[in-house]
Amino acid sequence: MIDRDADCAGAPMPPVCILAGGLGTRLGAHVRAVPKPLIEVAGAPFLDHQLRLLAAHGVERVVLCVGYLGELIEREIGASRHGIAIAYSYDSPGLDGTLGAIHRARGLLGERFLVLYGDTYLRIDYRAVAESWTGSGLPAVMTVLRNEGRWDVSNAVLRDGLVVRYDKANPTPEMLWIDYGLGGLTEAALDAAPDGERDLAGLYRLLAEQGELMGFEASERFHEIGSPHALAETDAFLQSLITLGTP
Repeated sequence: MIDRDADCAGAPMPPVCILAGGLGTRLGAHVRAVPKPLIEVAGAPFLDHQLRLLAAHGVERVVLCVGYLGELIEREIGASRHGIAIAYSYDSPGLDGTLGAIHRARGLLGERFLVLYGDTYLRIDYRAVAESWTGSGLPAVMTVLRNEGRWDVSNAVLRDGLVVRYDKANPTPEMLWIDYGLGGLTEAALDAAPDGERDLAGLYRLLAEQGELMGFEASERFHEIGSPHALAETDAFLQSLITLGTP
């Protein structure tokens, strides 16, 4: 179990940008009238589980980048949950893409922030990620898991603490690691994005090529709700945590 008092000690955690604007098309009827972050998982909206976990690691501020049915998310979750202050940034009508959504929200995020995909539940030491990244002096961080094709297609090369190659579209056999779903960016990293780039993966790929993407190794597998099968698995996993009384 997490010792919240011990975990919250030290420097304030950076804000967390949660990318929660996707359509969730693979979930079909599950998202016909409910946005993916509000799908009930283990008795609560999935986003509620994410926010509870972040609060346990000392996060005090979250910016939710919302799109599809975003007004329902704001109405359900509100401006505060589990002691976390929550702000909302809405995609343009045509949707902005993951990187475009971050650019739109940058005035709410400040100079340094973590980025979390809105369909992932990640049992990782968020404070250790933030502190290791700050100490590295690098403009960006990506958490990675040694995957070797177990849970999805591996897409990254980790070497000497750096993600030196990252490509979701064109994976190669040397890629034994996978993007875990938590990263971090500074404003300088955002400014390095090529004109017209709308995908966060494109920026990560460029930063890896330039030797500016720190890699932080995760030890536990990720859990997500992007497909009906993954949703069922994650529901069962979170039910087990509730039974044990651990986040």
